[in-house]
Formats: sequence, C-alpha cells, structure tokens
Amino acid sequence: MRKQYLLEDLDCAHCAMEMEEAARKVPGVDYVGVNFLTMRLTLEAADDVYDRVFRDVVKVCRKVEPDCKIITQKYRMGGEEKKELIRILIAAALYVIAKALEIAGVLEEGHWITLLAFLPSYILAGYEVVWKAVRGLFHGRVFDENFLMTLATVGAVATGEYSEAVAVMVLYQIGEFLQDLAVARSRRSVTELMDIRPDSARLLTPEGEKTVKPDEVPVGSTIIIHPGEKIPLDGVVTDGHSYLDTTALTGESVPREIGAGDRVTSGCVNMRGVLTVQTEKTFGESSVSKILALIEDGTDNKSHAEKFISRFAKWYTPVVVVGALLLALVPPLFSGNWSFWIHKAITCLVISCPCALVISVPLAFFGGIGGAGSRGVLIKGADAVERLAKVKTAVFDKTGTLTKGVFRVTAIHPDEVSEEQLLELAATCENYSDHPISQSLKAAFNREIDKGRIGKVEEIAGEGVRALIDGEEIFVGNARLMERAGAAVHACPHCHHTGTVVHVSRGAKYLGHIVISDELKPDAAAAVSELKELGVTQVCIFSGDEEDVAREVGAELRVDRVEAKLDPAAKFRLVEEMRASPAKAPVLFVGDGINDAPVLAKADVGVAMGGIGADAAIEAADVVLMDDKPSKVALAVRHAKKTLSIAWQNIVFAIAVKLAVLIPNVLLNEEAVPLWLAIFADVGVCLLAVLNSARALHVKKR
Repeated sequence: MRKQYLLEDLDCAHCAMEMEEAARKVPGVDYVGVNFLTMRLTLEAADDVYDRVFRDVVKVCRKVEPDCKIITQKYRMGGEEKKELIRILIAAALYVIAKALEIAGVLEEGHWITLLAFLPSYILAGYEVVWKAVRGLFHGRVFDENFLMTLATVGAVATGEYSEAVAVMVLYQIGEFLQDLAVARSRRSVTELMDIRPDSARLLTPEGEKTVKPDEVPVGSTIIIHPGEKIPLDGVVTDGHSYLDTTALTGESVPREIGAGDRVTSGCVNMRGVLTVQTEKTFGESSVSKILALIEDGTDNKSHAEKFISRFAKWYTPVVVVGALLLALVPPLFSGNWSFWIHKAITCLVISCPCALVISVPLAFFGGIGGAGSRGVLIKGADAVERLAKVKTAVFDKTGTLTKGVFRVTAIHPDEVSEEQLLELAATCENYSDHPISQSLKAAFNREIDKGRIGKVEEIAGEGVRALIDGEEIFVGNARLMERAGAAVHACPHCHHTGTVVHVSRGAKYLGHIVISDELKPDAAAAVSELKELGVTQVCIFSGDEEDVAREVGAELRVDRVEAKLDPAAKFRLVEEMRASPAKAPVLFVGDGINDAPVLAKADVGVAMGGIGADAAIEAADVVLMDDKPSKVALAVRHAKKTLSIAWQNIVFAIAVKLAVLIPNVLLNEEAVPLWLAIFADVGVCLLAVLNSARALHVKKR
C-alpha cells in the first residue's frame, strides 16, 4: 500500500531531510519520501502492517520536527505570511529605536539597562527560534538551525554584544521570511504552469445535465463540455465540432480542430462549440491526473546532486559545530581573551547552516520539471533530468517517431494474383490490427471486409501478421516473415517506389508485395541538428523497416548511424551494447509503439511519444512528449542541461561563500567576521540560491 500525506508547519528543508532519514529506519517501511517542496510525505508498506508503520513514522517525524503535522485533508495557506511580516517589522522597529538610543549615548554599551532595552526586540524576533531550539534539545536534535542561532545570539549577549545579538536575530528572521516567500512563490509558479486540473464535469443523465466532481464520473458515461471549459476526462467526441487549446499540455498555442470520432484529452480547453464526449478512462487514469502526478512526484526520485547534498549536510554541520567548540575552548587556554574566541566560534555556528544547499538544489530540479511540463515535456524525476543532461547518444525509432506514421499505399506488385486480390488478402489478414501499416492497407482496400472468412489471427512482433483466411494460412509482413513462411521473395525490376514493403504469401507460395510510404515529420531534421548542437555525439535510427527505406530517411536527416530490419530484441541488444560503451553512454531512446517498451525501459533515458504512443511505452519511459514532436527531445535535453547547471551553480556558490567567510574568521588573528556577514553567508546565500533556482521554471523557445 502506498499513500501520500500533506505536511503542515514544516519550515526547514534540513529537517525534512532528517525526517526522511529517520523514517527510513522504521521497521516495515518499503519506501518513504519527505518532499519539502511539495510539502508531502509518501509512505509505502505492506497492507497488513501499514497502520502500525504509519504510526511509527509519525512518531519519528515528530521527534525531528515537533511542530510538523501530518494531515490527509487539503492544506491551505492562511494569513500566516502577513502575520509573520508584521511581527518581524515590529521587532526591527524596536531594534532601531534601541540602537538609536545607544548611539545617542542614552544607553551605555554592555550595561544591564541596555540589555533590557534590546530585550523586547529579541523576544519578538527570536522567541519562536529559541522555543524550537529548546524543544529540539529535548528530542535529541542539537545541530539544527534553531539551536545554532540560539547559541550564537545567547553567546553574543554573554559577551556583552547586545546590539549585535538582536541585529543577528532580526536579520535572520528577515532572511528566513524572504527565503520562505521565494520558495512558496516557486511552488505556486509550478502549480500555475500546470493549472490543468478540472474542477467539475457536466454528466449527462436521464434527468439532464448534472454537475459532479470528475472522479465521480464512471467509464462510458456521456459528458458535455461548453466553450471555455476544461475537458475533465479522456474520451471520444460523439457529437459537436470545436477547437481545443492544448497549451497547458503541449506548450503549443495553435488550436487543434476536433469533431465527432476524435479523441480528446483531459486538461485541454474547449474554445468554441459544445462537445458531447463519451469517457474512456476514470479521472485517476486520465491524462490530467497522470501529468500532475508526474510533476508532483518528480522530485521524489533524487538526482546525484541532491544525494551529494544529503551526504554533505549530514557531516558538514556536526563537523563545523565541533570545530566551533574547539575554537572557543582551545586558543583561549594559551592566549586568554575568551570573549574574542567565543565570538569567532559563534560566527562559525551561524555560517554552518546548510539550508542554502538543502533547499535550492531540489528546488532547481522541481522548477526544471515544472517548466518542462509547461511545454509538453513530462520528465519523471530529478534523476531523469540529470541523465537527460548528460546524454551522448540519441537513438530514434523511425515509424511514428521521426515520421508521421500516416501510411498510404503507393504501389501494388502482384505475383500470380491480381492487384485487387493481393490488396484484399492483405487488408483481410490485417483486419484486427491497429498498426499504421494495417490501417493504410484497409484504407486502400476501402470496402467492407468479410470477417466470416477470417479464422485464427496471430500478430508476430517486428514481422507482421499470420492469419487463416478461407481456411488457408496467409502471411502479411516483412521479409523475415516470408522466411518464417518459407516463401521466396521475388524482386520486382519495375518497382521504383521507396517505402515500406509489405510481402504477402499463401503458405510458402509468394503472392507479391505492396509498397507503403510514410512522410517525415516537419521538425524531424531540426531535432537531429539541434541534438548535435547540444553536444550529442551520435544520432541513430533503429528501425524495423526495410534497409533502403531506413537509409533514405537517415540520409535525409543526416544521422550518424542507421540500423534496419530490427525486431524489438535486436533493438534491445544494440542499446545494451551502447550503454556498455563509455564513449556512447548515456543513451537516449525515442519510441512510440508497444514494441518499443522494453528498449525504452533499458535505455538510460527512454522518451515516449505521449500523444500517439502506446500506454506501455509511456509507462516504461522516463520522458513523455505530449505532442509527439521529435524536436521536443532537443528542448528536453537543453532544458535539462540548464536545470543541472543551475543546481551545481547553487552548490558551488553556497559552499564558496561559506568557505570565504569561515576561513578568514578562523585563521585571521584579528576581530572576528561580523555576525551580519555570517547571517548573509547563511540566509542571504540561501535566498540568492533560491532565486537562481527559479530560473529553471523558464524554458527558452528556440
């Protein structure tokens, strides 16, 4: 059983990381994830022990963060932000008044009356921090930011630095407020980008239209969509004509015309006429639900950069705290001047908080996944973003991926039968198949097929169809299927058409072949050239089609390698070989059909065509393109590179600034770095890193 819960009053990314680590140690947990960005806890455990495991997980999480609530109802932000801002502003005003009195000479530096003057500001700004620090100590938490800030400011008070202690607390609270605001806005930005969840559905009942929640509509129901409304569930138009705004799903602004018989996808907006739609999926299985789940769950699959930060933060803060303790105790034993060294140690404690890294790096991936989703590129996790950014080899399936997959019969070459008989046999044999080639054969025959003639039918993956027609075994497919049938293929000297060749045989007797041509997608060439510009060293086509057809497409697109006449197992082996070569890996594979599902799962990055792609291919893939445009592969790679770059910029920037402040503070035998600069190295750096992460939301259009 796997469930998700919302988290309330979790305001520390580092605490979220500690909660997850503690929860993983609970016996019976199969998976647990605490996502600070989406404020969700995901728990998976066996059904028979789930309730017990959940209670134990709640207990350990509360030990780490006592104020955090794990709830099942929808979490709503109230007016807390406004109250927090008012509290901080009052605290800052009280500090300014006390500081002005000190500068004017009314208050004497270090005097107990001066302490009383600054105390209201400190209490108002810092009571929450001090209270959380005390509660944390009782729960065994020593190295969190509340404890560090409390220790640093109390230490400043103990050395007579009343003004600095209050200034540090006020600055810290201002920085925390701005940081929380930036993170919240980033969350809202992703939510707004993917604002495709429909609120209701107009269900057609015997009594008339009834407005219900989308998850209350059963499969096979009839719903009505008025102009301006979002389509709530996937289905087929039974009546009406309109244009759909697919921007939220595909990122494309050109409306799509639809009419009776066309499939519609949930999340699109009906622009003109009233549509009547018969639903094909429940709300939970519809496109809109799957898309939102992919976006929301994306950061649960952590990247190497995030795992590095988790390991770094686990050791970094305790090491700095122990180092600060030694700095406060050891040098004064030899030189005296305890207040000087204690002040240095306090500054180290303020700097040591790793929140800039713990928040900004996952936020960069969260924004990157959300930004890509707004352009119709669904990336299943931060780890997939990282692999996508490092791709060296891109492999494309041909039919339906680089080509439109809309075939038409361009030539018929019979052998011992008439053209009409050859086409009739092929269309009858392919009657039950939904493959594009089968559709083109049936379209060319353009007459009703007598299904009574059809006996047992077997679809052979990567080869074609074998069926009993009028009691005789008929084979329709490629040359490999003819070998299976024992039929000798006869070359036709008059055939000058390039395309997919479909051979037909009655048992081992060859009857002729039909040529079917496909057309390249308009952006196929751009996809290949852009990938090469992005540093992909090899672009390949792996096709099950005939050699001459695949090579003609490869030459037109200027790819580096073409492999033809491949069955799914052969594609799988070739991708496996590429992945084993350091010069070629990571390998990206782009496909659309159910036959591609094993290869999509095997590749380092599997990319499925979501619009026409089979469900199995979409489930197996790491990336789904909602509008089937191959050029979106290049967009995905480019945006993944940008996202990964932002994440590492944050890592390098945060560590560099902290070291730049820590090292002089420890080594220079002069006055310690001022606490306000240490605060900047903590919350200031975190705020800048969060703002930098927000850039990942924006996807550049080429």
